[in-house]
Amino acid sequence: MLSFHSLSILLFAALLDRLIGDPWSFPHPVKVMGGIIQSTTQFVFQFNPSQEIKRILGIFLGSGLIFGSAIAGWTIVFIANFIHPLFGMAIAAILLASCFAGRSLRDAAMDVLAPLTERKIELAREKLSLYVGRETANLSEREILRAVLETIAENATDGVTAPLFYAILGLFFPFGSIPLCLAYKAASTLDSMVGYQREPYTDIGWFSAKLEDVLTWLPCRLTVLAIALISGKPRRVFALCRRDAPQDPSPNSGWSECSYAAALGVRLGGENIYRGTVKNKPLLGESDRKITPEIVLAAVNLMRTCFLLGLGVAIAFYCLGLVLSAHS
Repeated sequence: MLSFHSLSILLFAALLDRLIGDPWSFPHPVKVMGGIIQSTTQFVFQFNPSQEIKRILGIFLGSGLIFGSAIAGWTIVFIANFIHPLFGMAIAAILLASCFAGRSLRDAAMDVLAPLTERKIELAREKLSLYVGRETANLSEREILRAVLETIAENATDGVTAPLFYAILGLFFPFGSIPLCLAYKAASTLDSMVGYQREPYTDIGWFSAKLEDVLTWLPCRLTVLAIALISGKPRRVFALCRRDAPQDPSPNSGWSECSYAAALGVRLGGENIYRGTVKNKPLLGESDRKITPEIVLAAVNLMRTCFLLGLGVAIAFYCLGLVLSAHS
């Protein structure tokens, strides 16, 4: 049965993410993961191995970091619990909070919106460049707002609801939420760093990209379901997602972005420039209204509501367990 101890850690972690987020000075687990990925790939590339060797090494890199992150997280919490149970709870909550990016996404959106609302478009472009891969130097106000909204809509799944899904799933296992959440975070970090369909990452990153797609598939669909229900427009959200999301080459990003677009009544996608190359992303949703700062803030609130709904599900599971145990 789901324990109150495990549930308390999850709720405390959610509160930490809401109040503090990810301070730049904090030794974030993703920074450690990123350092391992970068040093490993640079070491491999200097030998210029064959395609087959890079693909094999990609499997070792992906599986090694994922399982290593899970084991490291479990070990840290075990040692902290050995020192003192309250210290163990605190460390577990901090590690779990580091897997949630709700506050970070909100802060990133506000960081760009603040100068934009003051008509400081150059500063807004500069701020946006810190958070997106597309070129921002010549973006108009409308394109900046679209970029911010797309960043929230895409990253809300792998940065907020998917980690929460694995945190809740971990509540039903003896090893708890930390190993599963850190394992998913490792998969997500691998995908963002080496899961590209371009050299030199095509071969070494193929395993990580495919695995992240699989791990995010179910949480992404549950997120679409949650957004459809929260928005009060389930038929519209489902219809537009079925129509537009499959056009995106990613099995998850298109669904996540399209659900937000449908719920908010805007259209996402279109022309973006990456390192001088123009790429046209599929159009998602209907352009019932233009994207404004208020729409972006509505997306942030929608993301938060999805997260709170997930926490509500975890609490409901705990209460159900109490009822069943009382009648057994």
